[in-house]
Amino acid sequence: MRKQAAPTSSKTTEHKLGTFAGVFTPSVLTILGLILFLRLGYVVGTGGLLQTLLIICIAYTISILTSISLSAIATNLKVRGGGDYYLISRTLGLEFGGALGLVLFMAQSVSIGFYCIGFGEVVAGLFAMSDGMAQIIALLPLAGLFFLAWQGADWAIRFQYVVMATLCLALISFFIGALSHWDVALLQENWQSTAQSPPFWVLFAVFFPAVTGFTQGVSMSGDLRDPSISLPKGTFLAVGISLIVYLIAAIFFAGSLPQQLLVSDYSSMNRIAWLPVFIIAGVFAATLSSAMASFLGAPRILQSLAADKIFPLLNPFAAGVGSSNNPQRGVLLAAAIAVLTISLGDLNLIASIVAMFFLISYGLLNYATYFEARTASPSFRPRFKWFHKYASLAGACVCLLAMLAINWESAALAVSLIFAIYQYLQRTAKQSRWADGRRSYHLQQVREHLLQVSLEPEHPRDWRPQILAFSSSRTRRERLLKFSSWLEAGSGLTTLVHILENRPSQKRLAENELYEDITASGVRAFPLVINAPSLEIGSTLLLQSFGVGPLRANTILLNYLDSYTEYFFTSQLKSFGKNLHSALRLGYNLVVLDAKEAEWQKLAQQAPEERRIDIWYIPGNSGSLMLLLAHLMTRSPFWAQSELRVLSAVEDDGHEAALQALQQELVDSRINAEAMIVEDFSSATVRRYSADASLIFLPLTIKADQLVDCSGLSVDKLLPVLPLVALVIAAQKIDLDAEPEQGIAGLLAAAEDKLNAAQEREKQAEEEVQRVNLALEDNLKALLKIRQHGSEEAQSQLYNELAKLRRQLDKATRQSAKAEAKLESEKMQLEHLHKRYHINDSAEQNNGDET
Repeated sequence: MRKQAAPTSSKTTEHKLGTFAGVFTPSVLTILGLILFLRLGYVVGTGGLLQTLLIICIAYTISILTSISLSAIATNLKVRGGGDYYLISRTLGLEFGGALGLVLFMAQSVSIGFYCIGFGEVVAGLFAMSDGMAQIIALLPLAGLFFLAWQGADWAIRFQYVVMATLCLALISFFIGALSHWDVALLQENWQSTAQSPPFWVLFAVFFPAVTGFTQGVSMSGDLRDPSISLPKGTFLAVGISLIVYLIAAIFFAGSLPQQLLVSDYSSMNRIAWLPVFIIAGVFAATLSSAMASFLGAPRILQSLAADKIFPLLNPFAAGVGSSNNPQRGVLLAAAIAVLTISLGDLNLIASIVAMFFLISYGLLNYATYFEARTASPSFRPRFKWFHKYASLAGACVCLLAMLAINWESAALAVSLIFAIYQYLQRTAKQSRWADGRRSYHLQQVREHLLQVSLEPEHPRDWRPQILAFSSSRTRRERLLKFSSWLEAGSGLTTLVHILENRPSQKRLAENELYEDITASGVRAFPLVINAPSLEIGSTLLLQSFGVGPLRANTILLNYLDSYTEYFFTSQLKSFGKNLHSALRLGYNLVVLDAKEAEWQKLAQQAPEERRIDIWYIPGNSGSLMLLLAHLMTRSPFWAQSELRVLSAVEDDGHEAALQALQQELVDSRINAEAMIVEDFSSATVRRYSADASLIFLPLTIKADQLVDCSGLSVDKLLPVLPLVALVIAAQKIDLDAEPEQGIAGLLAAAEDKLNAAQEREKQAEEEVQRVNLALEDNLKALLKIRQHGSEEAQSQLYNELAKLRRQLDKATRQSAKAEAKLESEKMQLEHLHKRYHINDSAEQNNGDET
């Protein structure tokens, strides 16, 4: 028995391949395949040379754009085995990579059978055999190719050198014959399409499989000495040379045979060639080389996929044999799929879907490169410099358009299959065994969104709970986390805080403890451990500095009678940041949770439709905050069927008036709750109405640094006889009925309107001054004339008008001065608002962010 090889990463480079043997040869032999020998003449004949050249250019646009993306991503990673699968999985993640890797293995394995059937059909046609013989004949080259693949890439590459030589002889024979048949008149005749020509995209679909082999060399990435150099160089060389061959061959077809022969005879190349026997040999060589390239690529994709342990069923295929780590188990499976393909015979639909899989792989490779560049990650440093992220995005879009244009039904089926595998992996796959580009992408999105948010003025409608949850007790931490998740209900964030006093060596241990508690609770939250000389210093720094830009915490959540609670409410700490008032001054709302173990268990056992939340409402910010938090709780699945009940004390206007006012406020606030008026907020009243509630929101009041209820009595006696209680006090303005025109935006709009009005008044005042000045000039000119020739009465009238105009000028001047002063005042007021709310010109803020 042969000894299994070590993992790929530890293999020596002694038997590995270079650029020519490992990338260029399999790629160019697959591109210059059956389409060149058996279909290019048909495309020229039916579509005309003009359309054919356009088809070649569009198809190679996809190849060139994808080659650029491939070169960028291959020179940014240390590429291992797996080709397209490896590159995409290490960028877009295991779900995309696993889905694409599986279908690419299937597509290449099926392609082996197709190429062998093509070989069998050519042989059967030469010897006038029956149709069924083609499938039997196809098994012969499959057996030979299996032997070469089983022996390893070295044997297969030696065989491909023979194929390369045969292919070159066939092309030389064709080009020499074409020169001898060259006729400019035929070239002009074949320039346009025939009257019965199929649609453009049908011809494109006929030709496009010719260029789907340019990434065959990528599948050999694990067998290359230096993939980062060989992959871009070999791929570009294969694409460039094959593009020249196809362009010259299309022109020679058009200038050598009439359209009728090109359309009717798929073997028209034989009519042109100097030695037709080389063309037949070239057809065989092209067929076998394409099958060989797929036989080499498919098992290596499967081996890399299995090594990543994405599909447990495929894990045995990770093993390789010999110093080259040859995936013989994958070769066996690929051969079995090829035999099944040959046995099925007519597979036109599957052939179309296979082509779609290749197009999807090219599209995803382009998108993966754009995705990696779009993250702006410092780790994205490709050595290939002829790259731009929008070229990769264009490549992805062109691939998508080509799929839809060729056959949208096959495209939809192929995409659906990949999407189904993607969803399966998303639900079943374990933690990824490697880092991909998704985290960088999300970090870049966070950056861009935070910068954009910072340009927008704050508004009460944007308020959402950003919670700092303080907990020193592990036994009560899970309840606090669960309650925090109910409060923010997917609209905010929770950060679980633990402050260590002079214990820096225990910081990592405390962080691990928080991670474990968060995981055990099933709540999505961030852990934060701070080491400080004292609780006083640590909390002071935390409350003042927590957050990034506009994303800052606004609510503190505590367990009742926790050490942190004692700290915030202790009467011995009087300085800044040492008590409740300091937190309030810093703009933090406070929520204190009293969740006794027995009541918590009782809540968990209660039927969802029987749960009720009571809110003891008092007008003001604390009352509005309680309403909003209770409403948010009903968004969580646990409280979705719960009833909200709002209780308020009777006012001087009487019971009915108070009830109507409360109901109207709930309607205006868009809070769906039952309104109830009670006689007062005494402890006895709270117990009588809310003893059977699931959760109670009570307004928190401070008296001599003590927690008291609304009646002024300590809550120590009230809380033990109540179910779960949340004590709330608001430090921020909570406007439940804020209109879009209110807030900072409204203030700015009003200030801008006042400024515009002041500018208009200043303009009108200045125009009035100018008008009066012109009238004075006219009056003085008339006075000079009339003093020489006019009467005294006329002079007297002009003097009166002059005095009147001077009074008007004085008045206009004063009004202009006032208008100018008002304009300056409004400008200063607007500048003050901009400075106060840190509002700058968005164009200046964005300058330099995008290149």
